[in-house]
Amino acid sequence: MELFCQVLDLVSSCNKTRRAEADLIERLDDLDLRNDCDVPDVPPSIDSTPEILRRALSGLSARWKNWWIRGILTLAMISVFFLIIYMGSFMLMLLVLSIQVKCFHEIITIGYRVYHSYDLPWFRSLSWYFLLCVNYFFYGETVADYFGTFVQRREQLQFLIRYHRFISFALYLAGFCMFVLSLVKKHYRLQFYMFAWTHVTLLITVTQSHLVIQNLFEGMIWFLVPISSVICNDIAAYIFGFFFGRTPLIKLSPKKTWEGFIGGGISTVVFGFIFSYFLAQHQYFVCPVEYKSETNRFVTECEPLELFQMKKYSVPLLLRAVLRWETVNMYPFQMHSIALSTFASLIGPFGGFFASGFKRAFKIKDFADTIPGHGGIMDRFDCQYLMATFVHVYITSFIRGPNPSKLLKQLLVLQPEQQLNVYKTLKSHLVEKGILQPSLRG
Repeated sequence: MELFCQVLDLVSSCNKTRRAEADLIERLDDLDLRNDCDVPDVPPSIDSTPEILRRALSGLSARWKNWWIRGILTLAMISVFFLIIYMGSFMLMLLVLSIQVKCFHEIITIGYRVYHSYDLPWFRSLSWYFLLCVNYFFYGETVADYFGTFVQRREQLQFLIRYHRFISFALYLAGFCMFVLSLVKKHYRLQFYMFAWTHVTLLITVTQSHLVIQNLFEGMIWFLVPISSVICNDIAAYIFGFFFGRTPLIKLSPKKTWEGFIGGGISTVVFGFIFSYFLAQHQYFVCPVEYKSETNRFVTECEPLELFQMKKYSVPLLLRAVLRWETVNMYPFQMHSIALSTFASLIGPFGGFFASGFKRAFKIKDFADTIPGHGGIMDRFDCQYLMATFVHVYITSFIRGPNPSKLLKQLLVLQPEQQLNVYKTLKSHLVEKGILQPSLRG
């Protein structure tokens, strides 16, 4: 009996020891977490409104002053956007690249400000290095796909294209090793936080901007209609919410209202349908963007696809009584524009809600103060990234077929023996189909 009591005492003391150890570990973890999370607030953004606007609107209330500042700057940005469209597809690509870099800078800067007191080694340098690596990979893929014939004529570029993926991977590995070497014992957790922060930012900015450029190569209309739909939805939702908004939409963004959401959605679908009608009439907007090595420039010349040729459709019976039309002439692309506009008005705003949640997490109003009344570039393009992915998936799923032009470019890159084998295989296939007559020998 005495032995049994001793065993019980021993077990009890072991349990107490384990609980004490667990409590100690938990306290240390809590202390480490408090040290990691006890970060300074991001400094508030400064008012970057031009002095001339500030003086002109000094007599207005804050609400109407913000209305006029947003309106004037919006018109200015739309005007610049139309000018860049006029300058051609190459300038649009540079615009997308510039916006991508600025958005990356704004998000990374927030992380740098939040964890500035910890003086994390190499954080900003490695972030920009990874941005360079990922851009090198994606834009190198684009060059290989769309500029193959140009590259074949430049011997110094052939090596880079041939081993492009290996070079990209080697560059990334160098950055990865530099990150591991930069780890400091007292900041392990924070450094891995920021490593993940950088990679998620790259996913949001670089990957999506690459898809935007891919959409642009399919035809400028696939670039303009989605982007314009998001812009229209943003403007229309703001106007409807400003004048008629009464019912809050979501807690993440208190200024968003159901009236603005519904009014913006209807306006966006109507705008997308009408805007598509005007764009579909011009080759400049509907033809795929191609690079002509002979002239060393981008061209948009082609025979428009059936998607952009006027067709006659029967009006549904329910609408005939209202419209008093039995048939209507329209472009097939206008039907696709309804899908694009619907996504822009229903799902696109969730990109903005996501950004609002991110800003609330770090107690900031805007990503930056680049554009007076609007905030940073990321504040204006938070919905565009979701849209870019949707358009790319939509094109690959419902629109894109075999591309003879792209296939021909790939054939021209092959060696003469490989081209001859392709020719023989294609010829025998066409003979079997009865499209070509078999050649007579002797």
